Amino acid sequence: MSHPDYRLTLRPLETPRGVSSVVGPHGVGASPGDKKSKNKSLRGKKKSIFETYMSKEDVSEGLKRGTLIQGILRINPKKFHEAFIPSPDGDRDIFIDGVVARNRALNGDLVVVKLFPEEQWKVIKPDSNDKETEGAYESYLPEELCGSLLPQQSLKGYNDSPDVIIEAQFDDSDSEDGHGNTQNILVDGVKKLLVCLHEKGKEDAGAPVTKDENISMAQDTRTLPEKSLQRSAKVVYILEKKHSRAATGFLKLLADKNSELFRKYALFSPSDHRVPRIYVPLKDCPQDFVTRPKDYANTLFICRIVDWKEDSNFALGQLAKSLGQAGEIEPETEGILTEYGVDFSDFSSEVLECLPQGLPWTIPPEEFNKRRDLRKDCIFTIDPSTARDLDDALSCKPLTDGNFEVGVHIADVSYFVPEGSDLDKVAAERATSVYLVQKVIPMLPRLLCEELCSLNPMTDKLTFSVIWTLTPKGKILDEWFGRTIIRSCTKLSYEHAQSMIESPTKKIPEKELPPISPEHTSEEVHRAVLNLHGIAKELRKQRFVDGALRLDQDFNYQLDADDATICLSSPALLPRLQTNLSTCLLELVAWMPHDHLSQCSSFLLQDTVLKLAFTLDHETGLPQGCHIYEYRDSNKLVEEFMLLANMAVAHKIHRAFPERALLRRHPPPQTKMLNDLVEFCDQMGLSMDFSSAGALNKSLTETFGDDKYSLARKEVLTNMCSRPMQMALYFCSGMLQEQAQFRHYALNVPLYTHFTSPIRRFADVLVHRLLAATLGYREVPNVEPDALQKQADHCNDRRMASKRVQELSTSLFFSVLVKESGPLESEAMVLGVLNQAFDVLVLRYGVQKRVYCNALPLRSHHFQRVGKKPELTLLWEPEAMEQEPVRQVITIFSLVEVVLQAEDAALKYSAILKRPGTEGLLGLQDEEECDHDQQED
Repeated sequence: MSHPDYRLTLRPLETPRGVSSVVGPHGVGASPGDKKSKNKSLRGKKKSIFETYMSKEDVSEGLKRGTLIQGILRINPKKFHEAFIPSPDGDRDIFIDGVVARNRALNGDLVVVKLFPEEQWKVIKPDSNDKETEGAYESYLPEELCGSLLPQQSLKGYNDSPDVIIEAQFDDSDSEDGHGNTQNILVDGVKKLLVCLHEKGKEDAGAPVTKDENISMAQDTRTLPEKSLQRSAKVVYILEKKHSRAATGFLKLLADKNSELFRKYALFSPSDHRVPRIYVPLKDCPQDFVTRPKDYANTLFICRIVDWKEDSNFALGQLAKSLGQAGEIEPETEGILTEYGVDFSDFSSEVLECLPQGLPWTIPPEEFNKRRDLRKDCIFTIDPSTARDLDDALSCKPLTDGNFEVGVHIADVSYFVPEGSDLDKVAAERATSVYLVQKVIPMLPRLLCEELCSLNPMTDKLTFSVIWTLTPKGKILDEWFGRTIIRSCTKLSYEHAQSMIESPTKKIPEKELPPISPEHTSEEVHRAVLNLHGIAKELRKQRFVDGALRLDQDFNYQLDADDATICLSSPALLPRLQTNLSTCLLELVAWMPHDHLSQCSSFLLQDTVLKLAFTLDHETGLPQGCHIYEYRDSNKLVEEFMLLANMAVAHKIHRAFPERALLRRHPPPQTKMLNDLVEFCDQMGLSMDFSSAGALNKSLTETFGDDKYSLARKEVLTNMCSRPMQMALYFCSGMLQEQAQFRHYALNVPLYTHFTSPIRRFADVLVHRLLAATLGYREVPNVEPDALQKQADHCNDRRMASKRVQELSTSLFFSVLVKESGPLESEAMVLGVLNQAFDVLVLRYGVQKRVYCNALPLRSHHFQRVGKKPELTLLWEPEAMEQEPVRQVITIFSLVEVVLQAEDAALKYSAILKRPGTEGLLGLQDEEECDHDQQED
């Protein structure tokens, strides 16, 4: 049984913007290659390249009958003629071959496709090493733009409506999904796993591919086994243009100077090759562009597609802006924000008028009568030292019976954001703050983010609190929810809290601590931190007992509060790789940045399994270096109590509003993924037991051992396993019939929501309003389930776009770092092997890169399979005439040395394999290969 990742969107079919709903000359579903249709309808007209879209009535009927399929379009960034949509039944992705079959849809669009007859399906060679067979993971795909479909019968009241489209998509990367930068794409067949992780980025576009790596479509499909075929289709309708239709790129003159087009248009060439080239009117271009085109060869522009005719290979567009020089941080950043639809404009005067005008603002006297006054309690924040938007504070008061009163206090943002106001509307539209390496694009005006709402120390603040009576073992004896007023006594950094945890009996010198209000002492704060730490450890331990996958001994656990990510690191592994394993079986995931760390210029590097923090030059803003951020007990402490608060609020609002609670769910992993993983491990000779979480934990430990290279191999396998995981989603509880579908798999809890970060997430603001209504502070929100679901969908979309922007920002800075400080050398471990290339995990920086044989001084290279394992043998040219060629064998888990070096093109860098130069390195590789051969035997 498969468990699709389904996101609910109730959306009536509409004609896409700029597209006629009238059946075109080819008729509904007709092929542009249908000669009869062409001859009858196109005589005397310009020949159409693309089909006319089907009418929405025919699409609705086709979806109802099952003759048409809808899904999110994913275009391969390295082979942009290949595109895919997920199969509704969880099977292999549906293949869409070529731009014509894509029918003007762009990456991420929600499309409707019609399957071709079986004889036109894609044929997959049994021994193919083509990693794009599934079009599965690729780094330039916004995660919110992937998904599979929820069966329509799961919707209440919509079973018979042909005009309701149910769409599944991913939400942002909160790793409470048990999942980082992964897509909901099934890894179909272990062949793809064997040949390595899904390709990342587009920097290697145009890399050499041999015939052996290609897929044949010339065979007679009737003689082939079903597993050798991939269903193929064409796009017949665009349900929703999710792609922004904006792109960054470069201007060029048209090639034919004598054509009429040359006198009217320039050619815009997008940096993202999945976006078509675009005709832009010369009147939009710089005045001297035609006479001095080379002056603009490195100038980055923004262009928006306004139309794409059926009879044109190219779209029509409008040049929006000249950004500046390609490769520079600010122009590139603005391009990223624009492409992903992030509103980074200043807040309007109408929005700012919604804020308190009389400054400095003080809490109105009537609020003291409505709220519980906690200003005398020892309450404090724990955040990065540079954080300015402080959402959450903690308290821990010992009770006479040996138990503790523990509080989580969250900024009461909803007090300052009146429902229906201009401020509310812009916050709802932005839906999330966007954290770049060098700055933050806030969801709310900075007056709220950094002053009025932020829980700054020694000032009275409005909060929403959850307060428990807990035993030292973390058992909940009592629970209270309510609006409060607090006065934080100090702003601790994670380093401050960590020093307290590591020195339980030692007094921390005052000079090493931040200012503490005179009503409280450093010893009181120290005791509270230690008590919270003790309870957090018990809470986390109990969750593992209830269903978590545990790793013991040398590993340190880190659990993101809102992200439920378990990161593990070992002192023996110098690169301090961090991997997440979810609290349930096989939820093996890539780590996502913690909410509290966003202002540290620390972000997950796309294709990494660790978190890099950049050191920026104060004057130029350029990266000077990077280091790996270490997660310690102080991080875990905060995160554990944020999780507890989110779970408590979820139960509270769902009990009060079973049809209108905004919750967050995480579907289990696909059964097919589990089967593929079992097959993969069997083929690799890895003795893995997937029957239970404990069995898997034992297998990982026994299979890999505990030396640093064994741990690196474990990271590689975990990274492979993480790719097919599903994402967590916001949803309205009234839109699902089965409460079993509410469950959050990664956290192993029945109900979950987001409550703890309202300064930067609009979903949390909605949850605060629901909680306020639950407690009688306000009337019940006048919103129907389908309207709340639409808000949830928008939050999912914007959070995923935000995540993608964060990743691209980090990739931008790392690329600049390689250019400014490179070449950078590191050990690397092979993730997968192709005919003429192999992919590596660069251990020092966590990036995944492809190493191409034709970029190396090789005499020859040879690909073969040893048993079922792919193996690439490299024969290096000798450095001197009298020397013999050096033979190097590359297989999965091989340890190699690579150099990251910048290319001539802006923001491009390559991984170059270093020539084997020492017996030690070769000995390690030979030992690895021997070990794996023994395992396979």
